[in-house]
Amino acid sequence: MSETRTDTWIILGASSSMARAFVRGLAEAGHSLILAGRDKDDLARIGSDAKARGAATVSSFTLDARNAASFTPIINHAAAQEGQLSCAVFIGSMPDQSEIDATPALIDGVVSDSFTGPAQFLQQLAPLLEARGGGTIVGVGSVAGDRGRLGNYVYGAAKAGFATYLSGLRNRLARSGVHVMTVKPGPVDTAMTWGLGKQPFMTTPEGVARDIFKGLKKQRNTVYTASIWWLVMLVIRLIPEPVFKKMSI
Repeated sequence: MSETRTDTWIILGASSSMARAFVRGLAEAGHSLILAGRDKDDLARIGSDAKARGAATVSSFTLDARNAASFTPIINHAAAQEGQLSCAVFIGSMPDQSEIDATPALIDGVVSDSFTGPAQFLQQLAPLLEARGGGTIVGVGSVAGDRGRLGNYVYGAAKAGFATYLSGLRNRLARSGVHVMTVKPGPVDTAMTWGLGKQPFMTTPEGVARDIFKGLKKQRNTVYTASIWWLVMLVIRLIPEPVFKKMSI
């Protein structure tokens, strides 16, 4: 990461593979880090590694996207930090669609993890960024949100909602000098995809992190990673609905 200014970055879902790769880059650039996730021991390990790599300061908090009360300590701690605040959201859950078909109540958790929980957190954070006149929000969505597909339409619906929320938030916060960037990964070689077998154009957590940093440097509004997914999803979106209904993609 080539930035010289250092921010305090809040990382939601810091234990995810993509977040770990992003955190390493932030630490090496000397940023301060607020790590948030479910596993306290894992956060401690990530924090120790970040300090060794050069992070200015590291703190960690337990976060449950389905429990808004867990947001308050993080917001309060962020408010007490001097300088610019930024946030990256890596939270999400993707049960197999067949599991959701069998147990529709699982939808609530998917939507909370992938959309409404992160949106509620960012809604509380936004006034802090506006008041300071800058900062960055990185929201990690998914190409699954670009069109509802047979194999993951509940997860896709949640990520589509998050992408639309980020678009509106981007419009709001741009007036205060805050940049909001939506990231849309295709399949990434992480625990979430290990049961899906080999996927086309699969990337790595390190590849996602590199694309995020490139997008931030260029002040992109939306980044696909790997970049070929922009073209793939354009083609998928253009398929007429009568044809699309007969396809298994």
